[in-house]
Amino acid sequence: MSAPRAPLSAVIIAKDAAAQLDACLASLDFADEIVLVDSGSTDATREIARARGARVIEQAWLGYGPQKQFAVGQARHDWVLCIDTDERVSPELAASIRAELAAPRGHVYEFARRNRFMGRYLRHGEGYPDWSRRLFHRGHARWSDDPVHEQVLTDEPVLRLAGDLLHDSAESLARYLEKQDRYTTLQAERMIAAGERPALARMLASPVVRFVKFYFVRLGFLDGIPGLVHIAIGCRNSFLKYAKARGIVRCR
Repeated sequence: MSAPRAPLSAVIIAKDAAAQLDACLASLDFADEIVLVDSGSTDATREIARARGARVIEQAWLGYGPQKQFAVGQARHDWVLCIDTDERVSPELAASIRAELAAPRGHVYEFARRNRFMGRYLRHGEGYPDWSRRLFHRGHARWSDDPVHEQVLTDEPVLRLAGDLLHDSAESLARYLEKQDRYTTLQAERMIAAGERPALARMLASPVVRFVKFYFVRLGFLDGIPGLVHIAIGCRNSFLKYAKARGIVRCR
């Protein structure tokens, strides 16, 4: 018989995620409840969630950070696990979470995220371990208000758990680039709103430093062509966010 543990709410935000949602929900069968906050899906997202026993709540899009924090607030339990619809909890990670909640050593946890890109799980560079804070007691942490690249904020130590969160996006490379373009625009707008004025030198140096760090120092070259493309896109994004920020300033 397994040891009793603190009850856990798995929390997901979604929109038009029917193609991947079932696998995500199946990996959460150890949670005491699943809460899915939907922002206007036109496919079978809500029906799939309900069929898996999830509680579905509709909320217009607030931005990534605010939307996730809203979802956390809908949970019945204080311990929450936040994952995306294209992610799955590996059996090893599920076992780590269950064991930890039987006798928590802290209130905020992170674990490695393994990213699948161009048909291959990356094991180096930016793609792994990609430490992600996703399990926390909501009385001791919260999601930031960032509209993109949101993060879990806390003043407490962040502990690590064994096992991987599998990020298994099925989107095409073209779709991935479209999403990254939206992200760089949001990042540029956030920089300007915070009063940052990126220098030309930073715009030029950032992609180079990033490539050296992830392709050579973090051994991204061992992931072959997928690793090279993944890192190159990250370098492109680094350049574009600064270029877009400078463009916003010049247009004012």
